[in-house]
Amino acid sequence: MATETGPSVEEGVRELLLLMPRLVGRAKRTPVPAELADLALAPRHLCLLSFLLFDGPMTVSELAGRLEVAPTTVSLMVSDLSRQGLLARAEDPADRRRTIVSISEAKRGAVDAWLAPGAQAWERTLAPLTPAERALVISALKTYEQDLTHGWCPSRR
Repeated sequence: MATETGPSVEEGVRELLLLMPRLVGRAKRTPVPAELADLALAPRHLCLLSFLLFDGPMTVSELAGRLEVAPTTVSLMVSDLSRQGLLARAEDPADRRRTIVSISEAKRGAVDAWLAPGAQAWERTLAPLTPAERALVISALKTYEQDLTHGWCPSRR
């Protein structure tokens, strides 16, 4: 039963179960720019590209930490995307043993155009919320993703 402050848990679950497939469907239908279409990019690539686009160039280890995967996994992804001209690798001037990864200048505009609609939609969605409300939305989505990935277990709560 709905209250003045919002839906019941059951009503919220119903609404979100109906909403999520539409959100995922729309995200999947986001057209890939022509210059990126032949690269066979997967969701893991989108996360990597998002970090590089929004946070700037970084090392493979930094990317691995943010993506929460092993550095060897990121290294393979970076090698593959570098061969395809999407990423650029450069020696770190402060430590020549480290490699700095960035989006290649030739592809940066296409990556930005591809990710911008989603970023703009989130900006419009989150802007009217208070910082605490934004934190709650983000936390709820992370918890949902973790429960789908790892399964719900009362002992972990």
